[in-house]
This record gives sequence, structure tokens and C-alpha cells, in this order.
Amino acid sequence: MGFRRAVIVVLAGAVGLGASGCFGGDDDSSGDKAATKYDGKPATITLWTGFSDRELNVIKGVVADFHKQNPKITVKVLGSVDDDKIIAAARGGNSPDVAHSFSTDNTGAFCSSGAWIKLQPYMDRDGLTADSFPESVRSYTKFEGNQCTLPMLADVYGLYYNKDLLAKAGIKEPPKSFSELAADAKKLTQRSSDGKIDVAGYVPTWGFYENQAAHYAPQFDAQWTDEQGKSSLSSDPGWTKMLKWSKALVDWYGYDNLVKFQAGAGDEYSAQNAFERGKIAMMIDGEYRTAFIENEHPDLNYGTAPMVVDDDQSDLYGGGYVTGSIIGIPKGAKNPAAAWELVKYLAYDEHALATLSNGLRNVPTTEESLKSKELKPSTNFETFLKVFPDDHSATNPITAAGAAYQEATEQFFAKYQTGKVPDLQAGLEDLDKRIDDQLAQITQGQTP
Repeated sequence: MGFRRAVIVVLAGAVGLGASGCFGGDDDSSGDKAATKYDGKPATITLWTGFSDRELNVIKGVVADFHKQNPKITVKVLGSVDDDKIIAAARGGNSPDVAHSFSTDNTGAFCSSGAWIKLQPYMDRDGLTADSFPESVRSYTKFEGNQCTLPMLADVYGLYYNKDLLAKAGIKEPPKSFSELAADAKKLTQRSSDGKIDVAGYVPTWGFYENQAAHYAPQFDAQWTDEQGKSSLSSDPGWTKMLKWSKALVDWYGYDNLVKFQAGAGDEYSAQNAFERGKIAMMIDGEYRTAFIENEHPDLNYGTAPMVVDDDQSDLYGGGYVTGSIIGIPKGAKNPAAAWELVKYLAYDEHALATLSNGLRNVPTTEESLKSKELKPSTNFETFLKVFPDDHSATNPITAAGAAYQEATEQFFAKYQTGKVPDLQAGLEDLDKRIDDQLAQITQGQTP
């Protein structure tokens, strides 16, 4: 199902987990103390994950494989657990031994506060490095040098397109640039006599389904920060290009027309999803959509491709936005030595990652697992296996403020597309200042 990245998650306890940290701060030595080797004695550990229902059963199946290899370690799995529950449990002295989070944006808070212990001592002891993962993944598993998490599967974004609708419009192949995407979207759009959108070639409004600034940033090579670590939304031309492209297509449709269309588009994570029903011809989405379509609309004739890129940077084509889920050992875990054995298995074991990928339809996160003979990708899923390790694939920066800077950006983008921002440059400069001030306050342990 993917990691529900359609919703910007701002860690409720991010401020409380700031540098001053209610968990002891990043000078805490618990990670080093916990790097003792598992002694082989019977142990029961807990794994908390956000997965539920069918996906939870996939996780339990892989954990059962782990138990076969480590018969002395019993793992109790609890599903439907979000980060807030993990944080609350840690504060109450009831941490799980292993935590699995869908919110990579929260790595900064986990690592800087000491809420999750350092994993580097374990990795050093067992001869493991982060070089097993592509750079985009490595960057969201550590903060300021502290490797307090490891990846467990990734979400990779690309372009989905309806083959029948493209063929009907005389379009022979999916677009590769944003200008081609806009032109094709106009050809593919079908309206009723009163101007109502019946079929949208591409929905450009911010906040709709997976239309988030972070998901488009790699396609424009738009950088969130400059060399000094300051917000660069007003100084990096990629952001202005992105906004103007989207606004031009919004204006072509008519903002009110798009709002009405979206009202009937159907929930993103349901069988009523507008793309799955043939009401949207093209869209940006993650690899997990292939599983939705297979389960809900197996007869849909569709294809996948890398997401389109800036017309002036065609070399970016082939890359895309990458995110995923992370695993770690919360401070207060009762048996961190045994917990590490499970974390190591879920992060590095080729069989485990291939099994998880086949069952969950997410991208495996090590270079070796991408080539595993156990993988059973469909043609449409295989696109994302190629995008993932591409040199131009990227993620967003990890900060102590979690995803707060992204939320501020989304709010500004949504306001701009309605025509309520008279001066784009001035608006972006103000946004930069607010983001920098917010991060400074959180870093200093203050509430914004």
C-alpha cells in the first residue's frame, strides 16, 4: 500500500524531541552500551509497525522466517502503530524493542533527541555499512552523522498513464518533459458542454493525491537549502519554474473547475481512485499503486515511466523522488542486543527484502536486493526498480523540525495556485524566512 506519503506528517512530539531532548539528547551513550552481542539465550522482543491487515500478515511472515533462523528469539508484532504511539510509549518507559516508522522526515527528531539509539556501533561490530543503500536512502536514515535508523523498503515516484486514453488522443508515448506533459494533458482532457471536466489529462493542483512539492523537486533539481543550510525556495530557480508550470496548467483548466472535479475524484487509497477508474489520464504516484490496481482494477490498461523533468535539464530523466520507511531501536528497549538481530535482518537480508517487496509491492532498499532472483516484478513495477538507484533520484533533507518546512511550503503553493500571491518572488522570500526562523527556534529547544 505504500507508506501513505500522500499526507504531510509533522511529528506531534518533534518540538519535545528537540535538541534539548526529553530522551537525553544525542550525547546519550545508550547506543554504545547496547552494542553487546546477542548471547544466544531465549529472548522475546517486540516489533511495532504501522502496517495493518494484509500487509501486516506479510510482515509477520518475514518475521517468522527470521525466527526460523534465530529460534531463540521470539518476536511479538503489533500493527497499526504510528510515531505518536511510539513516542508516548518511550516517554512512559514502555518502548518496543524495534520500531518501524513510515515517517522518514522524523529521523532528525529521533536521532537528535536520542529517542532512537545509535546503530553505528552495531554496524561497525558486524562489518556493515550504509554503502549498501543508494545515497537517497542513506540521507534519510541519519542526522548530523548519527545513524539511528536503517531503511526497510522504499517508495519511488514515477508517471502513471492510461494507454487507452493516450492512444485515443493520438499520443504514441508518455511525455518526458513538463512542456510535453502539459501539452498532452490538454489533448487528453475531456469536458462536457458546460465546461465540466469529465476526464482530466493531468491534475496539477497542489495537495491533490501525490501532488506535493517534495515529489516534484528532483524533476527540477530544486534544492531545499543552500550551502549555508538556509532555505533556498526563493533563490533556486527550480522552485519558481515548478510553481509557474503548475499555475499555468491550473489556469488553463480553471481553478474552480479543478476543485469540482477533485470533489468527485474518489479517495486516493480506494477503488474509487480517479486514475484507476479512467477519469485521470496521467498522474504522479508511487510504485505501490501497481498493487492497488492489481487488486482493484486488474483490467486497467496502463503503463509506468519515469516522471517528466524540466525542459532545460533533460539529463535528469530517469530519476525520481524517493522516500520509504525506517526501522530502529528506541531508547528504553528491553533487549537491544536481540533487537539489533531483527533490525539487521529486515534492513540487509536479501531474502527478507525480496519477500517484503513481493508481498507489499514496495522497492527493496539494498543494491543487492534490487538484483535478487527472488524478486517477481511486473513490467509496470520494474520501472521503479530502475528509477530507485538512478543518480538523479533524490529525497528531501532531514531536519530537527521533521516535515514542518514541507507543510509551510505546501500551504504557500496551495495559496499561489489560487491567484492570491501577487508577488511570487517576495512570497518565496518570506517563506524562506519563516522556515529558517522555525528551524532555528526548534533547534534552540523553543516552541515556534
